Amino acid sequence: MRLLSRILRPRLEATAHCDLPCGVYDPAQARIEAESIKAVQEKYQANEDPEFRERAVLIKEQRSELVKHHLWVLWTDYFKPPHFEKYPELHDLFNRATKAAGAGGTKGSMDPASGQTLLDLIAQIDKIFWETKQG
Repeated sequence: MRLLSRILRPRLEATAHCDLPCGVYDPAQARIEAESIKAVQEKYQANEDPEFRERAVLIKEQRSELVKHHLWVLWTDYFKPPHFEKYPELHDLFNRATKAAGAGGTKGSMDPASGQTLLDLIAQIDKIFWETKQG
């Protein structure tokens, strides 16, 4: 067993800032989905057709889940302890943003104001993200 462990152990130890080479993560994915959410909310408010509204709710809920997914990937895969040390508000910001995309936010609301709140939070994450790319 020891021989096998020695043979199979890694010969090189690699470290990286993120899980994949830099350049694969970008808050733009979450922002695009959030822009779509707000647009759907606005169209919903301007349309009385029940079938249109039903479809709008479905699309908005799907997009809200995608926003949460993209934010979680950034939170868990891109940002590392040094970022959280430099930007102590980052955990709270991600928590508020994912909740803003959840049932208490855009997923549960057809009010475009909730869409704008989500966009504002993503913009704050985006600003920090690009600051980390400079260093």
